[in-house]
Amino acid sequence: MANMETQAAATGRQKVSNRSILVLCLVFFCAMIGMAYAAVPLYSLFCRVTGYNGTTQRVEQYSDVILDKTINVTFDANTSNGLNWDFRPVDKKVTPKIGETVQVTFKATNRSPVATTGTAVFNVTPMEAGAYFNKVECFCFTETTLQPGETLEMPVVFFVDPDIATARETKSVHTLTLSYTFYPAKTEKPVASLPVKTESGDSKLQ
Repeated sequence: MANMETQAAATGRQKVSNRSILVLCLVFFCAMIGMAYAAVPLYSLFCRVTGYNGTTQRVEQYSDVILDKTINVTFDANTSNGLNWDFRPVDKKVTPKIGETVQVTFKATNRSPVATTGTAVFNVTPMEAGAYFNKVECFCFTETTLQPGETLEMPVVFFVDPDIATARETKSVHTLTLSYTFYPAKTEKPVASLPVKTESGDSKLQ
């Protein structure tokens, strides 16, 4: 009798243990799904805050410190496959003082016979300098639509953070390159029209 009670107790503990393991697995699985969904925005936020991978900083005000030292800034423009645009910088190079606010212009022309929409992404090289490149105004991450043959000038307002001249990883950097690439924007799929009945009872597409 005692042996049967002992076995029953052991079986009960085993069932509780199995349920605990199942619950832990479900919690871990849900947590992994949540992390997967959060990975992209968190990585984007990390890049914007730290300048990792050449990501520039977005600021709302101009620099109030200007050094008596200049730095070369060159510009690069590209378009991906599927976007028939002529995209290039108007100014290929500027040499501002560090901390000085500068405006440059990029120009895009739609060479296709139909209206097309693109979205630009960017980075700065060398990558360790991305955290010190501050953009006040730019056309990145917004959809730009050009009609056939249309040309659009797009300004970029920026300054290079004075801290770049003293930071250990960037104090020997003398040239930065701001590079943009335009990609075709994702377009919404057309919604099918719904049939509506007329007074005669016939159906037609709305």
